[in-house]
Amino acid sequence: MSDPITGGCLCGAIRYRISHAPDKIIACHCTHCQKASGSGASHNAVVPSAAVTFTAGMPKLFADTAASGNTLYRYFCGDCGSPIYSQRANMREMMVLKVGTLDAPIDLKVVMNIWTNSARPWLYRDPTIEHYPENRPILPAAAAR
Repeated sequence: MSDPITGGCLCGAIRYRISHAPDKIIACHCTHCQKASGSGASHNAVVPSAAVTFTAGMPKLFADTAASGNTLYRYFCGDCGSPIYSQRANMREMMVLKVGTLDAPIDLKVVMNIWTNSARPWLYRDPTIEHYPENRPILPAAAAR
């Protein structure tokens, strides 16, 4: 990667760098993401936790109970409230980075919409990409490699 990928919160108290470029965006339309983002959906890129380095500040944590009953950790700036990333309690090796916190636009596309059963009718969703009424299907371990 030639240029570092950086990002942070609205007030600048939290800054991060990514060593592994994200390759796609997944839009989550669950009611918890709507509330946490203050919008119709949360736009996310899944990256390895080891690829993210915080260069200033550390986000605060809110432990959320997802519709599945699983715990989802939501990390945000304690000063300005910007959501930074989320992480499943049982999958700490991956981070779900909020792509709106990236400093510069990178060439990513939304490839999937999840939890569309609670999507806001006023938010456009491209009908040509994958849509799931709830979470995306879990791939068998062999297929995920």
